Amino acid sequence: MIHKTAALQMEEIVELIIKNWMTHDIMWFYNYLKEFGVGKNNKINKTAIRDMSTIKIKRIQKGEGVECINSFDEFKRFFDLAMSIATGTFMKYVNSSPAHNIIQSERKSCLAYDGVKAMGVEEHYECGIMLRINAWLETMGIPYEIAPEITGCMMHTDGKCYQHHRFSSLRKQCVANESKGPQRSTLLGG
Repeated sequence: MIHKTAALQMEEIVELIIKNWMTHDIMWFYNYLKEFGVGKNNKINKTAIRDMSTIKIKRIQKGEGVECINSFDEFKRFFDLAMSIATGTFMKYVNSSPAHNIIQSERKSCLAYDGVKAMGVEEHYECGIMLRINAWLETMGIPYEIAPEITGCMMHTDGKCYQHHRFSSLRKQCVANESKGPQRSTLLGG
């Protein structure tokens, strides 16, 4: 017989669902890695992340009734909301806006890195975490520049993971405006 001592609050349920999804993500990565090796795994993982992120941001936009982003301030509010929906409190990150049209994302710890380190493949892992944000922006048709361009795993090489997004011309961007395709470049310098 199960005795109910305390009911989970909605925030705890959401946190549990996100943790379970992240566990699924890591276990998928691990089992694919065992079967096919790290090179193919990175390619498939990043493709899956890009596809999943595209679907996720469209669902969040639809759920929130967001069809157009008219300014950086509107985008920042939506971005913060989307991050709160897509991540759990156990994910240790900070997103800030030190200046108009800039978002800095920084992680001091990373569940993905912890997982690949436990698997012994951290030297070969190619980050998919920041790719999620970039895929959101591309799906929304929002032009951006990034620094630095992430090619491996910064947690492994630098002990932290960070990326800066600069939005040079954030004018009315609508969901239907997907025909332009990705509009991004690498921001050189700081």
